[in-house]
Amino acid sequence: MTGQAGPFYPPRMAIHPELKQKEADLHDFLRASGRVLVAFSGGVDSSYLALAAKRALGEGALAVTAVSPSYSDSHRKVADEVVARFEIAHRYIDTHEMDQESYRANGPDRCYFCKTELFEVLGRMRDEQGFSAVAYGVNTDDQGDFRPGHRAADEHGVLSPFLDVALSKAEIRALSREAGLPTADLPASACLASRLPYGTRVTPERLKQVEEGEDRLRALGFRQLRLRHHGLVARVEIDPVELSLALDPEMARAIVAALKPLGFRFISLDLEGYRTGALNEVLSESVRS
Repeated sequence: MTGQAGPFYPPRMAIHPELKQKEADLHDFLRASGRVLVAFSGGVDSSYLALAAKRALGEGALAVTAVSPSYSDSHRKVADEVVARFEIAHRYIDTHEMDQESYRANGPDRCYFCKTELFEVLGRMRDEQGFSAVAYGVNTDDQGDFRPGHRAADEHGVLSPFLDVALSKAEIRALSREAGLPTADLPASACLASRLPYGTRVTPERLKQVEEGEDRLRALGFRQLRLRHHGLVARVEIDPVELSLALDPEMARAIVAALKPLGFRFISLDLEGYRTGALNEVLSESVRS
């Protein structure tokens, strides 16, 4: 199910030599960076980065997970599984982006304020505990969408090891699969606040509606999905390959029955299906640039 780690993937056939070289380059980059804190959410990218840092640095690496209302319980379960299975040094910390009006207002730059809070907290932890750097798992595919959080990373001197060795999402999945990470084929994920259209205030209550709604949709058998919160309307995005199931009259009734008790008056199904950055489609080019 989406948001939960899948089965254990034993090491498979050898990966391509060019990708193996990128992995070696990644380890070299991490070793040259000193003691590193890894921003770790339990997603595909950060899980592989945390494992790579452990392999390259041993006790010189620490995975750190930020806990706030926008971090789902399902992500936390995956994070716990990864660090336990691979014996990765790990710590949870609290972040307080919800205290900031600039974040709660949910403008197009919301992610900038969230990541600023994260990297400031990690930066203090780095300095207080004698680490050399903070790293996060942005990959080459992430450069094509509107992602103001990257600006916050640049401003705080956060390392982006995957960009330095030119690793794509598909390559990270391949390396994760070879390593046996349960996140290798996990669907793409993002924080719960990303389900709220720009201008819709971020509140703990709305985030819980989204989280509970998506959990209920997964319980119905859907794997890749988003529940977009439009006030009284829940707009459900389902992977196009699963749309036929969602359009079945009996399943449609089940979706309505699952979501209406959460406080939504209307339940809609987006006929374009799930796609990353859907809420960015309303932004002008001037905002994106």
